[in-house]
Amino acid sequence: MTLQTQKRWLRVSALVIGGFAPFLLLATIPATAGPAEWVIDLLGLPLDGTVSLASPEARFLCGLMAGFLAGWGATVWLLSGAPFDAAPEAVRRAVVGGALVWFVIDSAGSILSGHASNAIFNIAVLALAVGPLWRRADA
Repeated sequence: MTLQTQKRWLRVSALVIGGFAPFLLLATIPATAGPAEWVIDLLGLPLDGTVSLASPEARFLCGLMAGFLAGWGATVWLLSGAPFDAAPEAVRRAVVGGALVWFVIDSAGSILSGHASNAIFNIAVLALAVGPLWRRADA
């Protein structure tokens, strides 16, 4: 794969990461929390409609998570520009490293909280977010 492919994939990664932010931001408002509740219900299987983000604490946590994911996605997007041009291997390793840390912590937290199914979903998200960034680009 080429550096151009990796540079483009960084933007895919940014969209995958930041793409969860709107769902979580909408979850801060009870009237628009439905999509986030459904996604959380799906990721935590079984899909049984019992997830509720009605408590103020849950809505607050959704707002925090939306901000973190939007910020992380924006960071990866910005890294795909001049920083990647200047140091493609360093940027690639930083993004893959960050994704792996997310994967381990998120999956461990999912398993420890009784939602092991999310760790399986995380494998697909990790593969999509990292894509061809797994390997060093051809010279």
